[in-house]
Amino acid sequence: MAVPITPIRVGDVVRLKKPHPCGTNEWAVTRVGMDVVLECRGCGRKVRLVRYDFDRRFRGFVSRPWGEGGQGGG
Repeated sequence: MAVPITPIRVGDVVRLKKPHPCGTNEWAVTRVGMDVVLECRGCGRKVRLVRYDFDRRFRGFVSRPWGEGGQGGG
């Protein structure tokens, strides 16, 4: 079964399947491409995930700076 690609942008705060060992489950997206770089909102640790792994672990948005419409401000 194919995993749907989640439309994300730099600045989004997401929730993943399992929490980080520091105890928080909020991650800020700092880079998007073939891989996704996430920064833990609790301890600041940066983690790089291959896009497929990110899409499998993704559970929802905590906040999106551009709102739900997905259009960047400007």
